[in-house]
Amino acid sequence: MSLILPTVRHAPAAGAATVNRQELQASLDALLSPHLYRDYGPNGLQVEGRGTIGHIVTGVTASLAMVEAALAAGADALIVHHGLFWRGQDGRVTGWMKARLAALLGADLNLFAYHLPLDAHPLLGNNARLGLRLGLWTPHTAPQDQGRFGENDLGWWSQPESPLTLDDLARRCDTRLDHPGRRAIAVVPGDGRPLRRIAWCTGGAQGFFEAAIAAGADAYITGEISEPQAHYARETGVAYLAAGHHATERDGVQALGDHIAQQLGLRHTFIDVPNPA
Repeated sequence: MSLILPTVRHAPAAGAATVNRQELQASLDALLSPHLYRDYGPNGLQVEGRGTIGHIVTGVTASLAMVEAALAAGADALIVHHGLFWRGQDGRVTGWMKARLAALLGADLNLFAYHLPLDAHPLLGNNARLGLRLGLWTPHTAPQDQGRFGENDLGWWSQPESPLTLDDLARRCDTRLDHPGRRAIAVVPGDGRPLRRIAWCTGGAQGFFEAAIAAGADAYITGEISEPQAHYARETGVAYLAAGHHATERDGVQALGDHIAQQLGLRHTFIDVPNPA
């Protein structure tokens, strides 16, 4: 049993309907179009559970703590951004993988995972929701003031009405994102220019920094930083903010759960298992 204490958010009741597993998967796939993405692991149903679903739980990662919390909440299906299976795994069901699968299979709990399709969705995705949370973008932002970049157009940029300072932007990341147990953000300042065009891509998207620079960004926000990005920021003058992988990817799956629950008349609970990364 995990000692991690999750935060539970019960969505407003959408109804008392039930759907079969195939109907839930069809609705999720129609919304997120996973066939459009060459991803790092399988999207959709990863572990088959019971056939009838009335209560969905959402969370960021299919950790053992997340599975245990979903079971405690009475879930029929768990929907996450980071699933169990990734390209490059050796395939053996031992240790932590055995523990997670045993909990899922023993309780007949369905596990759905959507990775890049959830990052990319234009309204419910992680990037859309991070832009909303930081006040950088809304669905009404004029087309000339926003754009996409990078593979699959996963990266986003926007131009606020008034330029921001780096301190302004860092403060928004500090105060509007959840950073349990860690210093909120790592910042490489750039050259101090006014921030007229701000780019972002949630999670472990440090590899998109060069594409953000090519897209004309004055600052780039993502979840993590690796050694090369500090040098790129200093040499190009483009500021870099690493605001936390987990912290930047909490909102998409929560919005997805709210949407699909309203669409199908299901109960939805979002559970946040803290992660300092």
